[in-house]
Amino acid sequence: MDTNVPIPIAYYEHNGYDKEDSSGMLTEFNRKRSKMTNPLSIKQLSNREEASLLDTEFTSRYPWYTSKDYFYKCLEENAQGSRVTLLAYYDGTLAGCCHLLFTSEYPNFKRNNIPEINDLNVFPEFRRKGIASKMFDEFERIASKRSEQIGLAVGLYKDYGHAQKMYNKRGYVMDGHGIYYKNMEVKPGEQVSVDDDLLLYLIKELVD
Repeated sequence: MDTNVPIPIAYYEHNGYDKEDSSGMLTEFNRKRSKMTNPLSIKQLSNREEASLLDTEFTSRYPWYTSKDYFYKCLEENAQGSRVTLLAYYDGTLAGCCHLLFTSEYPNFKRNNIPEINDLNVFPEFRRKGIASKMFDEFERIASKRSEQIGLAVGLYKDYGHAQKMYNKRGYVMDGHGIYYKNMEVKPGEQVSVDDDLLLYLIKELVD
């Protein structure tokens, strides 16, 4: 292909380029088009280098993260097929991760063999870029191969507000079993702490 073929003015203007670009060449268009490609990519955890990268990022970002072997255990479970851990990269930089558990610790999911999306974490500077949605798309696709439903848990206090709204928009609904604290049903009159272990579980019907 002749890379010096002029691009019509109307083409540039239609695609949002300045009029000054209208006399540009195809090579300039290709350069600008490359900048417009999707910077987001998703891959499954597959080696110790990636596990180490996750460990380093979580250690530096979150004081509550103290389990130095957590992501290496996740790596083993990915290899065994009991878990899928997805890593999200934005412009080549690690932006977060999330997990799909094929055997949930939540009694109602476990009893009904419902895979659980678990521990969604998108780093603050990468939020609102569609990263969580892309990982959910992939998890729902994977889960649909073996289940008619997929589930997840969400916290109840204000910090979970954005997640609550996102899950609702994606079609997740309450599973009808009330709230749980550390995988134990909270019954009327009981007192529990309102923290990250107080959860409401949601499910979504999947179409293969």
